[in-house]
Amino acid sequence: MKLTTTSILTILFSLFALTAAHAEIQTQNVTYQDGDTELEGYLVWDDSINGKRPGVLLVHEWWGLNDYARKRAEMLAELGYVAFALDMYGKGKVTDHPDQAGEWSNEIAKNGAQWIQRAQSGLKILQASELVDSERMAAIGYCFGGSTVMQMAYAGANLDGVVSFHGALPLPPVGQSEPISSRMLIAHGNADAFIKPDHIAKFQNALEQVGADWQMVYYAGARHGFTNPDAGNYGIDNLKYDEKADQRSWEHMQRFFDELFSVT
Repeated sequence: MKLTTTSILTILFSLFALTAAHAEIQTQNVTYQDGDTELEGYLVWDDSINGKRPGVLLVHEWWGLNDYARKRAEMLAELGYVAFALDMYGKGKVTDHPDQAGEWSNEIAKNGAQWIQRAQSGLKILQASELVDSERMAAIGYCFGGSTVMQMAYAGANLDGVVSFHGALPLPPVGQSEPISSRMLIAHGNADAFIKPDHIAKFQNALEQVGADWQMVYYAGARHGFTNPDAGNYGIDNLKYDEKADQRSWEHMQRFFDELFSVT
């Protein structure tokens, strides 16, 4: 059979389309355990990338591992990372009700050791992935998740850096003596009524006292939850999406990651 130029181009286009169809973001629900608690996280990667790449752990807001957290994990994969959105509460525990979210998050946070252990169980899942370069690791978190990644840094988790988006800014443990090796980026809404100026000052002073490598970026007019497009739907005045702060903080995170490791 004689192939014309048109036929050859058609075949090449078909092969390209077939390759493109298979080179896409892949997702996998991963069930795992922390003690007696069954958890289900969300692993995401770009299968067009060959070899190992940095891993980024994602910790959800106090609502639980919802669609918003999953979407952020997919966005991380689009940047070239392997992302794992962990589960802090238990398989299927997601809510839109502030009272329930507060109960679940407080139950975890009231016990510091339990808090760290639950987060570390998710980190182990990410580290175990054959796609991940376990020597290049970071964690990001939103709201309750932002506080969680800060606690992980204080506890000496194997992370090159952490990013807190509108987190509660927990202080390092009293008497913190272990050096904090994880670099820190704190993205904070300047109009967040939940975090008082005196607490921010204490937080920054405490980081200085323990010799942390940190940077804090303020976004003018941004309230709590400024990265979440659904923030205004929960009936809490201080929760509000801010598109500009959302975009800028995501860009700041990317530049921060460029300092930690390069994606190949």
